[in-house]
Amino acid sequence: MNLEEIRAYCLQKKGASIDFPFDDVTMVIKVGDKMFILIAIENDPIRINLKCDPFNAEGLRERYNAVTPGYHMNKKHWNTVSMDNTIPDDIIKEMIDDSYDLVFSKLSKNNKLIIMQSK
Repeated sequence: MNLEEIRAYCLQKKGASIDFPFDDVTMVIKVGDKMFILIAIENDPIRINLKCDPFNAEGLRERYNAVTPGYHMNKKHWNTVSMDNTIPDDIIKEMIDDSYDLVFSKLSKNNKLIIMQSK
């Protein structure tokens, strides 16, 4: 997946929005006010950080060389994925879905309700 495909896939999710809170080269996509993906847009290949269940995080790191502990993140709960085309797109989408679901599940009930009632 390339940057545009990742961005478009993430923005299809309820309540997803783009922000650049750190600098001009790190795209953050949030659900509500919480990050579920960070994208280093100037790296070649681009790298993405995704939240992950700690048990699954370890398994993905063992299975794919392109998956490493989250760069500048809590390494127990985040993975960095180098988008070097060694991981099938459907697996990348599953990782994005899992990250979104983990972050969404931690939102307050009120925030979840607002997101679910939005367009």
